[in-house]
Amino acid sequence: MATFRYRAATSAGALSIGQLEGGSPAHVIDQLRRSGLTPIEVVETQALAQPGARVRPSNASRKAVAIAIGELAVLLGADLTLDRALAVCADNVERPAEKAAFAELHRRVKEGAPLSRAMAEAKDLFPPMASAMAEAGEANGRLDVALTRLAETLERGEALRQVIAAAMVYPAILAVIAVGVILTMLLWVIPQFEGLFSDAGAQLPFMTRLVMGISHAVRQYGPVGLGVAIIAGFGVSRWARSPAMRGTFDRWVLRLPQIGTLVTAAELGRYTRVLGSLVDGGVPLPDALAIARRSLVNTHLSAASDRVAAGVKQGAGLTASLSAEGVFPRAALSFVRTGEETARLGLMLGRLADVLDREVRTRIEGLIAILTPLITVIMGAIVATVIASIMTAILGFNDLALSP
Repeated sequence: MATFRYRAATSAGALSIGQLEGGSPAHVIDQLRRSGLTPIEVVETQALAQPGARVRPSNASRKAVAIAIGELAVLLGADLTLDRALAVCADNVERPAEKAAFAELHRRVKEGAPLSRAMAEAKDLFPPMASAMAEAGEANGRLDVALTRLAETLERGEALRQVIAAAMVYPAILAVIAVGVILTMLLWVIPQFEGLFSDAGAQLPFMTRLVMGISHAVRQYGPVGLGVAIIAGFGVSRWARSPAMRGTFDRWVLRLPQIGTLVTAAELGRYTRVLGSLVDGGVPLPDALAIARRSLVNTHLSAASDRVAAGVKQGAGLTASLSAEGVFPRAALSFVRTGEETARLGLMLGRLADVLDREVRTRIEGLIAILTPLITVIMGAIVATVIASIMTAILGFNDLALSP
């Protein structure tokens, strides 16, 4: 059974967007017709992973994409056709890789593909939420507004990423220095004393023998151990990419102290921002939940989002469905409840996203504030241990020499 994305018209003429499982497109079309819908488009989701323009993710690439999407929104708002607006955008992009990718996007749209599908095919260029928000704009006929919100979301995400990267520079440099100092002592300093201590043997203090043993092991087996660690890391990363292990790993990450809360806040912040934009754009809540789900990277949260969407389709309230899954913090649920009760769900979801983004920034700054002194203390403790073990052995020899 494959999963198919569909767009269909209801009996009242409204647009319905979602996903169904079936053995073939014809089978899905039959299901839609039996449900009283008129199929417009049925596409297998796996077909969206076709190779498109290859763009290596980088800060400059993400910034160029955000600027181009913002420009595209302005052009569409000025009543240019999508074909013409994409052509102008592709001409204005300066970086060669992104220019070629937008040219490919333009070509796919000229062939008749919706912009959302063309974005999904260019998976190296756009994040999953980009095609979701574009699809929402196509659904309500306000593509320029949807792309404006998408550009703002991408720019906000890139700004947060740059803040995090800048904050991590000092701890990263400190970690490199710490590893360099420790390796220098194990590979060059300790061996200088091996000749001096060679005749002492078992008379050496335990800590001195331990440090010298570690130094010998690093020099003797270090390259082999490093190669084994690289191979093992590569194997584990491949193994963790399997669907079953990916789900287990994602659940495990969410349970980690501090890290789990941070990942949850980051994922839900992105999810609520996309969902709020869709609701503000006039997309029905069940369809908006199905589209916003594609912005989630964590498979455990993604599965929970599917169950929330199913509950809302059956008539349950959004707050009750989210509360039943237990993935949203209690404070966040109050935003959703207020939005439902005041009929301003999109506005409250946007404010919730801002709160979650601030929480992510605060938690990261707190972790970095802890990490920096922790690295310093660990490095100092290791260096002090090495020096103390050597000095203890030397002072022991002096005591033996002075004893009558």
